[in-house]
Amino acid sequence: MTSELPARFASFSEARQNGFLAMKALKEEGKGVVGTFCTYVPVELITAAGLVPVGLCSTSDETIGDAEKELPRNLCPLIKSSYGFAVTEKCPYMYFSDLVVGETTCDGKVKMYELLGKLKDVYVMELPRSQSKAGAKQNWLREIHAFARKLEEKFGRTISDEDLRRAIRERNRERALLKELYELSTASPPPVSGLRQLQILYGSQFKFVYDEKIRELSETIASIRAEYAAGNRPISAHAKRVVITGCPIGGATEKLVRVLEEAGAVVVAYENCTGAKQFDRQLDETGDPYEALAEYYLAIGCSVMSPNPNRLLLLGRLCEQFAAEGVVEMTLQSCHTYAVETETVRGFLKGRGIPFLSVETDYSQGDTEQLRNRAAAFVEML
Repeated sequence: MTSELPARFASFSEARQNGFLAMKALKEEGKGVVGTFCTYVPVELITAAGLVPVGLCSTSDETIGDAEKELPRNLCPLIKSSYGFAVTEKCPYMYFSDLVVGETTCDGKVKMYELLGKLKDVYVMELPRSQSKAGAKQNWLREIHAFARKLEEKFGRTISDEDLRRAIRERNRERALLKELYELSTASPPPVSGLRQLQILYGSQFKFVYDEKIRELSETIASIRAEYAAGNRPISAHAKRVVITGCPIGGATEKLVRVLEEAGAVVVAYENCTGAKQFDRQLDETGDPYEALAEYYLAIGCSVMSPNPNRLLLLGRLCEQFAAEGVVEMTLQSCHTYAVETETVRGFLKGRGIPFLSVETDYSQGDTEQLRNRAAAFVEML
């Protein structure tokens, strides 16, 4: 059979760039656009209001030099990249955003939002730092209601419970498809490389027409299954199965995936927000929609939570489900919450007999050879 997969993979890997034109067309149609940075932002509220959510550019070192004219050099590259794309107007998604939504996931981002607020209309959601402390869920529920009011006031919309339930159902459908896609890699050997998987997961957020996105995801999954059933095995049966955890991954940090797979591994799953952390669970579609949003988003296992058992629960389950032979953690420079949590993750995996490698990096390509050497040594050990 003639493979359709390269074209389908290219569609997702090029989605961020091609999405610029799609976003411009949506703005010309009069659509409101809301830019987001983090998976804690309840995008269902944005779509329920008839608006377009978009993840903002923050995975490249292209504008970090410009950001460092105002921000300290020893700041997380994600923060500097985000601000740099805003001040240089090199990110069309930031440029077209009528509202930018931040969240209190780290002090550096919060202070950056103050500066960003001089350039854009910025709204910051106050996220609790504990999932178990008394009152945490109610505080977060109040923040979600306040965000809904902000959207209604800013864009002159009314978000009905019916609209919100519809948005929850649609987002659940999208999550289910993305989860189905990455769970294809539970097969041995996996049907796709970790790099291909990441490009689809990351690129899907830059496809803005819901029905087209759902259709394309469904067709991609069907094509991968068909190729595998026909005997196509693009991944060696001897490739070492690795799960990646840690900071958000995508864009410039694809370099870590590349060096691991060049060394003879295959990345079978991503615990990061780009992967399972965002798509593993579903929202309740039966009860109060605001309660469902609060319950779902507060349970995300991010290192900003203290304690953070949900990260370990998900990571442990992924290791078992995907038969992981090793786990690699990617921590961005100066991301203190993930850096401190490394020891907890190391101990958790040691107790399960799973080899662990933690690497610190940024958005430059200057450390690629160092990463390649460390990846090769880790895979050889496996």
